[in-house]
Amino acid sequence: MNTKKVCGILGLVVLVAALVALPGVAKAEMYVEAYIGGSWAADSKESNSFTNPGGMGGVVNNSLSGAIDTSVHGGAKLGTWFVKEGFLGYDYPDWMKYLGFYLDISYNKVDFRRARGSSTTTIPGLGATYRNQFFSEGNAITLAFMFAGRYGFLPDSEVPFGRLQPYVAVGPAVLWTQQEPKFSIYAIDPAVNNYTLKQGGASNTTVICLAAEAGVRYMALKNVSVGISFKYRYAEPSFDFTMPENILPYGGKSFKFDPTYHLFSGQFGVAYHF
Repeated sequence: MNTKKVCGILGLVVLVAALVALPGVAKAEMYVEAYIGGSWAADSKESNSFTNPGGMGGVVNNSLSGAIDTSVHGGAKLGTWFVKEGFLGYDYPDWMKYLGFYLDISYNKVDFRRARGSSTTTIPGLGATYRNQFFSEGNAITLAFMFAGRYGFLPDSEVPFGRLQPYVAVGPAVLWTQQEPKFSIYAIDPAVNNYTLKQGGASNTTVICLAAEAGVRYMALKNVSVGISFKYRYAEPSFDFTMPENILPYGGKSFKFDPTYHLFSGQFGVAYHF
């Protein structure tokens, strides 16, 4: 992970935390939440290609449908609801108590299972029909900027808005992700050798993605809530690799991997409101 990018994330979090601590914010309905759950994904229509394989010119284009393994998903949120005494002391209209904003940072693995596909070659004079097998180990860190709406049920004197609070949220996100692929290619023609390509290194990329969430919180205490939620993220990252020189026939050539992420997760969280 790029150090400058990590420092940028931490700087943003520190800035928001500093704003929280400013005088006049104490009456705002703010919260910090930690959560953990499970992550899964829809099958990804992957595409990848080798350029100038073995110095023979042309391109080998590979297509396959790959499944992503389930994994643990965890993260934290820092947010506010726009109550009348709200964020930074603004006197918001009463109807804005139904609206809010939060930052959500999370982590999960994105490992592609072994999947078989087909290869189409434009290399002159290469007459074999190829099949392939692909898998990859990866992960993703997401920083989402979420705009939220809520409604309150079961109000009482301690929690006038309502102890039971369903909510929905949507917003843009920055997704830092890496993949380390491994690729096997073999020919139907038995006279043609089979090859296993081990990249031996990971590629990182940063993309803008779409994030959406729906959930429900219950105010167990005046300033402590528990909740469950469901999240979705969509992204189209692209990874570029240079294969090791000692791998033939593709040694020293470029390899491009373009998956599509449809990431889902369900999580349980505990929040402190202040």
